[in-house]
Amino acid sequence: MTAGPHDPVRLALSPPERDADAPFGIYLHVPFCASRCGYCDFNTYTAGELGSATSPADWERAATLEIERAAAVLAGAGTPPTVDTVFVGGGTRSLVGADVLVGMLDRIRSTFGLTPGAEVTTESNPESTSPEFFDRLREGGYTRISLGMQSTAAHVLRVLDRVHTPGRPQEAVAEARRAGFEHVNLDVIYGTPGETDDDLARTLDAVVASGVDHVSAYSLIVEDGTALARRIRRGELPGTVEDVLADRYEQVAARLSRSGFHWYEVSNFATGESGYCRHNLGYWRGGDWWGIGPGAHSHVAGHRWWNLRHPARYAAACDAGDLPVEGGETLDHADRHLERIMTGLRLAEGLPDEAFTTGERTRADLQVEAGLLRRRSGAGLGPGYALTEAGRLLADGVVRDVLL
Repeated sequence: MTAGPHDPVRLALSPPERDADAPFGIYLHVPFCASRCGYCDFNTYTAGELGSATSPADWERAATLEIERAAAVLAGAGTPPTVDTVFVGGGTRSLVGADVLVGMLDRIRSTFGLTPGAEVTTESNPESTSPEFFDRLREGGYTRISLGMQSTAAHVLRVLDRVHTPGRPQEAVAEARRAGFEHVNLDVIYGTPGETDDDLARTLDAVVASGVDHVSAYSLIVEDGTALARRIRRGELPGTVEDVLADRYEQVAARLSRSGFHWYEVSNFATGESGYCRHNLGYWRGGDWWGIGPGAHSHVAGHRWWNLRHPARYAAACDAGDLPVEGGETLDHADRHLERIMTGLRLAEGLPDEAFTTGERTRADLQVEAGLLRRRSGAGLGPGYALTEAGRLLADGVVRDVLL
């Protein structure tokens, strides 16, 4: 990959013309959190951390400016794309309020345009939502809700520093359903120190009973610099154990499978194809998107860049008429090939033979012999490779071995 001292802004200002038929997404990053979860290393800030440096109103104004600038830049590189997916993520999105979230979607719609049937998702903390919140989002054009559940066990939530009470995520799902949302996701984290098999079983029972059509289940990753990492380092909590995480993943996959969920990406399950998160599929399939907000990442036609992380610096750059870019890179053929294998093999659909070099196909055949990959066929897919059930447990290792 290549980059020079002025390349980040140049890449963002002058991306090459993209494939007009390829899907295009907008990611909108909300940097505000009511409190800091112990395991989280996202680019988010509490009110105490920000002080008077910036506010939700500053963020809204700056993000609007970036949306307008992004559309102008892409128009200069060819026909400006209409937006197929919008995803609002980051901190506690509901802290800025439903009216602001709807207003931001309106700006995306009026600036870029939305394709018919566009998927529009927002993540939300169950504790800061309400029936009125969901009603306003649905009326404003949002089509999908993602809620952080993590666990139903109170002691697990305490370790994670989650502020919601057990039972509230299920209530929020019901409220979103009543507001007219057909597509609702619950996030689950497994492998938290102190969690038992029974804790996870009860969590999965609650997930299934809630009536969601999508589940994202992630093993706990202890990130350096987080409060959880410091507690483990001090010996206050045990660390995660790979064998336990593997057992828990098998427990998740088996329980969800029995209840009509099908995996389409290693950590993501849905009751049918209509429930797949199309925005995330854009990431995994190497699509194009523009990230709006502090620290947000963008990718357009092999160029990638990321924004200034601190909300005050981000807003100042936008107010000055600049793109708030901090860094960037151009992906060469080898980079793009590597990323295609790394993300594509995590999908249930796998990858076609032509995605691999001759040497990689030879190594993939060895993974077939080991029972970790299979030769895919059917469902309109040409010859290729996809993970087996055993391979899903070792997905990262399988990818490394194929790319070796």
